[in-house]
Amino acid sequence: MGFLKKIGLEPFVIMLFLSIALAWVAPEIGIDRDPFSLSDIATWGVAGIFFFYGLRLNRDKLKAGLVNVRLHMLVHISTFVVFPLIMLAVMHLFGASSAQGNGRYLWIGSFFLATLPSTVSSSVVMVSIAGGNIPAAIFNASVSSLMGVFLTPVWMSLFLEKVDGANGLGEVIFKLIVQVLVPVCLGVALNPKFGAFAEAHKKALRNFDQTIILLIVYTSFCDSFYKKMFSGFPPTVIIELSVCMVALFFAVYFIIGILCRLMGFNRPDTITALFCGSKKSLVHGSVMSKVLFDNPAVIGVILLPTMLYHAYQLIVVSVLAKRFARTAAEFRREAD
Repeated sequence: MGFLKKIGLEPFVIMLFLSIALAWVAPEIGIDRDPFSLSDIATWGVAGIFFFYGLRLNRDKLKAGLVNVRLHMLVHISTFVVFPLIMLAVMHLFGASSAQGNGRYLWIGSFFLATLPSTVSSSVVMVSIAGGNIPAAIFNASVSSLMGVFLTPVWMSLFLEKVDGANGLGEVIFKLIVQVLVPVCLGVALNPKFGAFAEAHKKALRNFDQTIILLIVYTSFCDSFYKKMFSGFPPTVIIELSVCMVALFFAVYFIIGILCRLMGFNRPDTITALFCGSKKSLVHGSVMSKVLFDNPAVIGVILLPTMLYHAYQLIVVSVLAKRFARTAAEFRREAD
């Protein structure tokens, strides 16, 4: 475990890939509905994730974080505009519209990744390690999650009709209300009374989130393997997709860095913009996939780019955060 932390890789990421391996070995377990359906448990777990998210959302902290408007604008424009536009340009350049078979789902999955909100916990942790603006990171990560509830489906409406088993707009809105908005609003309403309890048990709630994500990933890939969704892919597809995900990260990271210099941001704000604006949330990717798509076999393929990006962003951002921390320490020593 110490080695994993050293390279920035959480044990949860290892569990994700082990769940895929288990789905490949025994897909029947994940699709069997007798005596109960793991997929149905995961579906209702989505509502639980958003309820507990709302319960932890402190309104006073959000109000306090409103001060740095320029930083917030840059982070959210990077997350919800720059990312999707870059991906649309790449898809146009490589002729994604003419992709055949299940290969088109990898393109749609890559665009789905680009529309997701930023991460919450890991963004704040990495900003803290690097010496960034922590209150702004908390604000941006929290608001990004809320914005993603609305903006991810809006962007994905460009491609929903091209996905087998995708929900229509009316059904997406209904699922958003039932599985996302109502639980979040209920959690926020109960925050003044139970927020301290949620904060005191945030580790247990994080474990709950991760368990539901593992269930979503496992059941989705069970269907994908059972229906041979990956059978037409060449063996090199994971390598090619991995290179694309790393390139996408650095493209956005580079653009944000340039914009930070042009806008005259100080070092802490620059770190916050770089780390919050370049990261994507696997939690929201997993739960939103359950809202947008009804076919678990398709979800497995669509989630693959998000899972790879999540793993690589943890490793890369961990290295970058430690580099920022070392540089800051050197500056302090020179000043002394």
